[in-house]
Amino acid sequence: MGGFFGVASKRNSVIDVFFGTDYHSHLGTRRGGMAAWCPEQGIQREIHNIENTPFRTKFEHDAVELTGPSCIGTISDTDPQPILIRSHLGVYAICMIGVIRNMEDLTRRFLDATYGHFEAMGGGRVNQAELVGALINQQRTFEDGIRFAQEKIEGTVSLLILTDKGEMIAARDRFGRLPVIIGRDNDGYCVSFESFAFEKLGYTYVRDMGPGEIVRITAEGCETLAPAGDTTRICTFLWTYYGYPNSVYEGSTVETARARNGHLMAINDRNGAGIPDVDYICGVPDSGTAHAIGYANESRIDFARPFIKYTPTWPRSFMPHKQEIRDQVAKMKLIPVQELIKGKRLLLIDDSIVRGTQLKETVEFLYSHGAKAVHMRSACPPIMYGCKYLNFSRSTSEMELIARRTIGELEGESGFEKAGEYVDGTTERGKAMRQLICKKLGFDSLEYQTLDGTLEAVGIDKCKLCTYCWNGRE
Repeated sequence: MGGFFGVASKRNSVIDVFFGTDYHSHLGTRRGGMAAWCPEQGIQREIHNIENTPFRTKFEHDAVELTGPSCIGTISDTDPQPILIRSHLGVYAICMIGVIRNMEDLTRRFLDATYGHFEAMGGGRVNQAELVGALINQQRTFEDGIRFAQEKIEGTVSLLILTDKGEMIAARDRFGRLPVIIGRDNDGYCVSFESFAFEKLGYTYVRDMGPGEIVRITAEGCETLAPAGDTTRICTFLWTYYGYPNSVYEGSTVETARARNGHLMAINDRNGAGIPDVDYICGVPDSGTAHAIGYANESRIDFARPFIKYTPTWPRSFMPHKQEIRDQVAKMKLIPVQELIKGKRLLLIDDSIVRGTQLKETVEFLYSHGAKAVHMRSACPPIMYGCKYLNFSRSTSEMELIARRTIGELEGESGFEKAGEYVDGTTERGKAMRQLICKKLGFDSLEYQTLDGTLEAVGIDKCKLCTYCWNGRE
């Protein structure tokens, strides 16, 4: 995913950007970067690998060495950023969040048309931010260039640019799938993915940028270069999983949306097959916790934490890239609270069930410590499609998605034509899918939140929410 944070101020802004960027560490695991501008030195830039060491540790020295009233920072889950570009638009630093699905096609077209070149990374790959810069540079202005780039790109791209005049240019992706928020203090303005990142630094909320909107930001104010479009499709998974608990997107707070979701799931169970006879309601940490609290409050069953994640050395904000090591780290992080497991019947709530690998190990872990029963609830519907717009899942094939794979095992490829029946837990196909997943992962029962319930929990206009991963609708 990734995130960015920038400040244009009348004072040195580097420390603010250091802390503001660090508050985006939950969104990326690979690279961190900062670029600062001052009249004497121009643009200075530093990039570090944060796969094994957090952003704040890697950039403590840079936060002192870099200087300037304008500064941007980024957490990247993909390529090194921000990169520096010199073109007819001047020298500028650029970073992006999102994903470009047609990278190879755009790269080839650019090289064929211009006989230009890119700096190649491992395997000949091109840095996504550099490709975006190359597209922008084909037009006369930043505004025209950004619009041109976003029209050509398949996927989702939000941008933050620092110019050699000390101005920031921010652009939200065309359909607003990711948030970009503007704040201010007495000395200037900031732009951020996460609202809490600037609120903790003393900035106040000004507004959310609209889909496709482009703004120029200086210490004196914000100027709209291109107005927002009419269509918003913000990713619903931000409230389900990716968003930090105190994040606020489009006016809806993640923590309270998750609690509402759990509340609605309990009502669904009560009106359906009934709430299971369990001793405790438990959230799979961390993003399942608020869902579980909402369920516990509505069901009047005690909330408990039968296992705790040990995060001082392996927090969620950075994990090894290799899957086998990721799985081992996930296993090592679970520390049992024996008194809350042995002989107990537990109902677990997780934000989602994607592949099911780690969840299976969690259930085995609970049974190995004496759990009497483990029921499972997913805070969103079965995931049927790999996301085309963001890189929130590391799945390389849609058949890695456990719901889709299970349908294939039950009925072959033709079964997916009846996906709607499988999603509905009251149908025979829906019951069969849940029973087989229970058998695979060791659950005593399984149910999913409905799509309507997921959207109701978020609490904003349903037409503004992207639901592609659940129903395949654009």
